[in-house]
Amino acid sequence: REHRLHGHSFLARVWARFPPNDLLFPGIETDVLAERLQMAVTPLNYTLLNGHLPVPTDENLTHWIRARLGMVKVERVGVQSTCDQGTDWSQSGSVHLWRRFPFEAAHQLPYVPPGHPCGRMHGHGFAVILHARLPASYELLETQWAPLHEQLHLNCLNELPGLENPTSEQLAAWLWQRVKPQLPALSWGTVYETETA
Repeated sequence: REHRLHGHSFLARVWARFPPNDLLFPGIETDVLAERLQMAVTPLNYTLLNGHLPVPTDENLTHWIRARLGMVKVERVGVQSTCDQGTDWSQSGSVHLWRRFPFEAAHQLPYVPPGHPCGRMHGHGFAVILHARLPASYELLETQWAPLHEQLHLNCLNELPGLENPTSEQLAAWLWQRVKPQLPALSWGTVYETETA
């Protein structure tokens, strides 16, 4: 789908530090940052991105916005092209893409205090966000995730070897051990229970 002409919204984010003398007074950093970001992205609103970028990928859009911020101390620029994927540029010059993968599963935490609600078997939604350095691709992240989704989705996490105590932290470590050897560009991962918990 990303390879044919289509339209949708984007979300752009920026993190920056302001030199002390760069502002009229302390406390207006957020307003100044919002104004500069708005000025940078306004030319893109309701236009064909191909008219501004020959290849309007998330990565290229991130670089395009970064170049137009007019700020020295930009620490990070992020572009989110869907609610489940995006890219982040960091001041080191590296670009990481990320994709969010939801799944539903049951679990029971055996080491919580007596009476704790997580001490009983229960099910809810989880989300995993995998981040990888370029030249990784969204397709590569999906390929790495597919067999894990098969193991996790609609199953009891406690029954998977290595997840006898399936906290989010343990699940993150379990996933890292399975993805990192197959995807050396993996830079970090996030695991959390969703609002359907």
